[in-house]
Amino acid sequence: MSLNSAQRDAVAYCDGPLLVLAGAGSGKTRVITEKIAHLLRSGHRPEAVAAITFTNKAAKEMRERVGKLISREASESLQVSTFHALGLRILQQEAAHVGLRHGFSILDADDAFALVKDLAPAGMKPDALDLLRGLIGKAKDNGLDADEALAAARSPRELQAAELYAAYTRRLRNFNALDFDDLIFLPERLFTVNEDVRRRWQQKLSYLLVDEYQDTNRAQYRLLKHLVGERGGFTAVGDDDQSIYAWRGANPENLNELPRDYPKLKLIKLEQNYRCSGHILRAANAVIANNTHLFEKNLWSAHGDGEPLRILQCKDQTHEAERIAAEIAHLQQTRKSPGAISRFCTAATSSRAHSSKRCACCGCRITSPVARLFSTAPRSATCLPICACW
Repeated sequence: MSLNSAQRDAVAYCDGPLLVLAGAGSGKTRVITEKIAHLLRSGHRPEAVAAITFTNKAAKEMRERVGKLISREASESLQVSTFHALGLRILQQEAAHVGLRHGFSILDADDAFALVKDLAPAGMKPDALDLLRGLIGKAKDNGLDADEALAAARSPRELQAAELYAAYTRRLRNFNALDFDDLIFLPERLFTVNEDVRRRWQQKLSYLLVDEYQDTNRAQYRLLKHLVGERGGFTAVGDDDQSIYAWRGANPENLNELPRDYPKLKLIKLEQNYRCSGHILRAANAVIANNTHLFEKNLWSAHGDGEPLRILQCKDQTHEAERIAAEIAHLQQTRKSPGAISRFCTAATSSRAHSSKRCACCGCRITSPVARLFSTAPRSATCLPICACW
């Protein structure tokens, strides 16, 4: 299938900073992969182009899709990774500048928690330790080292966390180790204080593409700004209506910061939806119209109106999952088509449900025989107009 006009514009525009406002099901991943191929055809070196996603699985899928469009040699040189993997690459090359020795270790969540517990007052409960660990992570997200966090503390708990932050950092350095937050914090901090290193990395990376931009946090946005510099050689792809990770630090306000930080920012909207029928999209548009937007969009489909919407009234999330499972079982008995069942709802047959046999919307376990459908029904680009989870 060929690109539509908005997708072609997004692929072709390389003259400055670009925000692609991509509604659900609008083909954004294809735009990113096609644009990578376009950049290489336009003279960018593969090792100088970086595409950033939020999971290793998404990075692997994107690399595979790009690999079908470019040579094998170029594909092997291309950088497709998560923010944290990019941060690790920077630290591996700049270890001495951040007080690390080569061969440093990265603490996982359990090891970081154990270190906090070891440094905290004896007898502190796990919830309190989690809070302190979270406050240290929040300080790093805000770009604060231990001294700055101490100066910014406004409550006894923040003061305690800042004091612990200092001891925690010293212990990490003694171990020649860092934690997961440091993979963003330390490169961003390095670029802030060392102009020579920052310029060297700006020369290494001529163009950046960032997927799911609405899920970036403050530290990731600052890191991006350091890497692209004044030239603004980047494409950010995102949608504030799909921001669901504020609880773990995502800051959808980063979308609104882009036109302020880059006055020449170009905006391209991907509004054609390839998954759903008109009835579903009009309902979705009516719901998201109540959100506060800097950038308005209106999803539409060439699939026609489709079947009228049905609403399932449910008492709670468990009842919701049971109703969805019952509907799938009914489709199995009446239509006998895995394809029809997979079209019941994209959420109900997402990859998470495939692997966990749980409702992707609420996590409730879905019983056999419905569970068996999740491992056999093919993924579809179309949703039937029914789901209690909308």
